[in-house]
Amino acid sequence: MSTVVEPGRAHVGTDRYVAAFEAGRNRRPSGPRWLEATREAAIRRFGELGFPTTRDEDYRFTNVSAIADTAFERPAEAAHVDLAAIEPYLFGSQCATELLFVNGRADVGTVPLTVHGGLSPSNLDLSPRTLPEGVTATTLSSLIASGAVAELEPHLARVADFNGSAFSALNTALFQDAAVVFVAPGVVLDAPINLVFVSMTQGTPTVSFPRVLIMAGENSQSTFVETHVSIGEGTYFSCAVTEVVCGEHSIVDHYRSQLEQSHGYHYCRLQVRAKRSATFLSHAFSLGGAIVRNDLGADLVGEGVDCTLNGLYLADGGTLVDNHTTINHAQPHCASHEVYKGILGGRARGIFNGKIIVAIDAQKTDAKQTNKAMLLSDQAQMNTKPQLEIFADDVKCTHGATVGQLDADALFYLQTRGLDRDTARGLLIRGFAGDLVERVKFQPLRERLDQWLLEQIPRDTTAQP
Repeated sequence: MSTVVEPGRAHVGTDRYVAAFEAGRNRRPSGPRWLEATREAAIRRFGELGFPTTRDEDYRFTNVSAIADTAFERPAEAAHVDLAAIEPYLFGSQCATELLFVNGRADVGTVPLTVHGGLSPSNLDLSPRTLPEGVTATTLSSLIASGAVAELEPHLARVADFNGSAFSALNTALFQDAAVVFVAPGVVLDAPINLVFVSMTQGTPTVSFPRVLIMAGENSQSTFVETHVSIGEGTYFSCAVTEVVCGEHSIVDHYRSQLEQSHGYHYCRLQVRAKRSATFLSHAFSLGGAIVRNDLGADLVGEGVDCTLNGLYLADGGTLVDNHTTINHAQPHCASHEVYKGILGGRARGIFNGKIIVAIDAQKTDAKQTNKAMLLSDQAQMNTKPQLEIFADDVKCTHGATVGQLDADALFYLQTRGLDRDTARGLLIRGFAGDLVERVKFQPLRERLDQWLLEQIPRDTTAQP
C-alpha cells in the first residue's frame, strides 16, 4: 500500500522523506498492526504539515530551512562504535544498565542490553548487570521479535501526539528502533539507567531518529540519563522523541544532555504524562549544535502532581538554540517549577518560549517560571516569551525573564584579586550556570557536566565581535 500525502504547505524536502518511508517498508521489522497504522498516519501528517517556516508562530525566530533543504540520508547498515570514543558518556557499574544506540539503532555488540522481569521475554540475552525484578530495559525491535508489545500500545506514539508537530511526525514515521524501559509498580531503582544515542557521520549528510519510551509504574522510583552525541566530521541531523509515563505516586528523574557538534542539527521532543501525585523532574543541558530545537511538554493529568523542568544552554558562533516548554495543568492541586538559563556568545541566538496552561478545573495550581540569559557579546541575541493561559480563578502563577551581560563590577573585583580577565569571566559564568548543575543528584553526571561546562566556557567567552 502506498502512502498518499494530501496537498498542503509541504516543503520541497518533504517528498524526500515520504520516499524514504516507502522505500523502507520491507526493511522495517514486521510490527503489530497498530504500530504500522500509526506510522502511516504520521507520514501523512508530516506531508500535510511540511517543515515549519518562520510564518509559523512557534518557529517565528527559528529558520529550519537548512534542515529542510539538506538531503539527509539514513545509513543503510547498522554501525558500531569504539567504546573509547564514547567513554565520557558511559558510567559502567555506577548505572543499573546502559543502552547504546548508533544512528537510531541498538548497538548490541558494543554494550550488551540488560533485560529482566516485567516486559522481558525469557529468550532475550542478559548482560552481566542484572536489573531488579520488575525492571525492563530493552529495544523495541527485540520486543517485536518476541511478540511482547501489547503493553506498549497505549503509550508508544500516544504520549507525544505528532499531529501538531512535523518533526515529531517525521520521527514517528521513520524511527527504526527505540529504547523501551518499564519499571513495575513499587520498584525502587537505586542506580540510573543510562541511554546513549550516537550520530556517526559519513561522507553524505546523515539523519537518525532516536526514540525512547519510559513507563514508570505506580509508587516506583527511577532515574534516567539520556545523552546525545556525535562522532565524525560530516553534517548530520538527529531528530529525537522521548515519551515518559509517570504512574500514580511515582518519582522519575530525567537528565538529558545534548552535546552536538557545530555541523550538527538537533531536534528533541520530550513529552510527559504524569498521573495522580506523581513527581517528575527534568534537567536538560544543550551544549552544542548548529540549530537546536527542544520541545518539552508535560501533561499533568492527575491531582497533586509535582513537575520540574530545568534547562541550561550554551551557544556561540552562529548557533541557534530554541527551547519551547509547555506545562498543561489539567487537574487541581498540581505544582510546576521551571528555571531555564542561557549563555550566548558570538553571534549566537537563543529563544525561550514557556507556556503554562491552567484548565478551568485546575484550582489550587501553583506554577513558577523563570528564564534568564547572559549575553557575552553585542551580537548575541535572546528572544523570550513567557505565556500564561489561565482558565481557573484560585491559582498562583508567576513568571519572570531577564537578559543581561556580565557584571562589570564583579569582573573588575575579581581582576583586582589577581585573576586574569578570562579566568574571572569563566568564574562568573560558572556561577551563573552552577546552580542548575548542582541540582543534578547523580554525582558522576554532575561532575562530567561541570567539566563539559568549563570546556565550553572559553569558546563562548572568546567569541567577541
